[in-house]
Amino acid sequence: MREVPFSKLDINETEFDRVREVLSSGWLTHGPYTEKFEKLFCDYTGAKYCTTVSNCTAGLHLSCLAAGFSDGDEVIVPAQTHTATAHAVELTGAKAVFVDVDYETANISITDIKNKLSDKTRGIIPVHMAGFPCQMDEIMAICDENNLILIEDCAHALGTLYQSKHVGNFGIAGNFSFYPTKQITTGEGGVIITNDKKIYDFVRTHKAFGIDTPPKMRHKPGLYDVRTLGLNYRLTDFQSALGLGQLERYDSNLKSRKENAKLYENLLSKSDKLEFLKYNDDSSYFIFQILLHDNISRDKLIFHLKKRNIGCSIHYATPVPLMTYYKRKYGYKLGDFPMAEKYGENVITLPIHSGLVKADIMYVCKTIIDFLEKTN
Repeated sequence: MREVPFSKLDINETEFDRVREVLSSGWLTHGPYTEKFEKLFCDYTGAKYCTTVSNCTAGLHLSCLAAGFSDGDEVIVPAQTHTATAHAVELTGAKAVFVDVDYETANISITDIKNKLSDKTRGIIPVHMAGFPCQMDEIMAICDENNLILIEDCAHALGTLYQSKHVGNFGIAGNFSFYPTKQITTGEGGVIITNDKKIYDFVRTHKAFGIDTPPKMRHKPGLYDVRTLGLNYRLTDFQSALGLGQLERYDSNLKSRKENAKLYENLLSKSDKLEFLKYNDDSSYFIFQILLHDNISRDKLIFHLKKRNIGCSIHYATPVPLMTYYKRKYGYKLGDFPMAEKYGENVITLPIHSGLVKADIMYVCKTIIDFLEKTN
């Protein structure tokens, strides 16, 4: 029986050699591969500045601190996202205000953003779900009209464009993830991109304890000052070495993902019992999602897929405001975010990574369609 893994690492011998080089050097942080990785990420996204961080959550937290969010502030986030988006806001003392999503895309609803604005609103953090770009022109217009700070959660969106511009460049900062299932991985890790030198300087300092002088710039070893309260959100140099090679050939990875998405669209369009977004060349296709009709048992289909060695997942089964922490704190309940809830009940995430071949996707689609045809 064919086996189709949900994700597959795109790591080759070059990356292994670079990691060994770093480990052998004994200089595991603040190294040359981090500088190379950051520069290449700037080149790829078109951003002026980039800095690595220990993970995307750390990046979001630093971005929120740089924005100055604090007690009494409200920051709008989508209800359908990873909990990290809201946590980053809450960790500053500000309140995460959840907004429903558009059912087809699971991206933040423009209409509901307008409904949730208040005199306490300080910012908006849209999430480019599954790599599909949000409506950034409308979001930016809302920010401009209401003097709000825009931060982008680009955890799914390496390679995602909006009107020919790479996402992450529309607000004060864009945050990317290198978790193992992402398009490129450093194990854990992430980057922040920005076009604002003040934001860049703030993040660079605060991700490293608030220390004013990096090791290579110190006149004497161990001589530095701390001028502000910072954190330890740094990425190691061997992680950067791991990510660099993947980013160098990412165009090929992205091309494969788009070809896989086109094939999914062609094959799955034969069924009238599911929905999915039409192909969009501006999407990075971190994942490919289908939405089952209400009368189809998602659990049974997931079991059917796994029984046939097909990896799948759900992004995300439970809207963040309906998780225990937020329910207890703010009193959210079922029915408060109907589109996010419906999406969470009906969505299945299918494998789309660059390690797939055409026969893999044909096998996945045939398995799904065979199941649906036997379902009343």
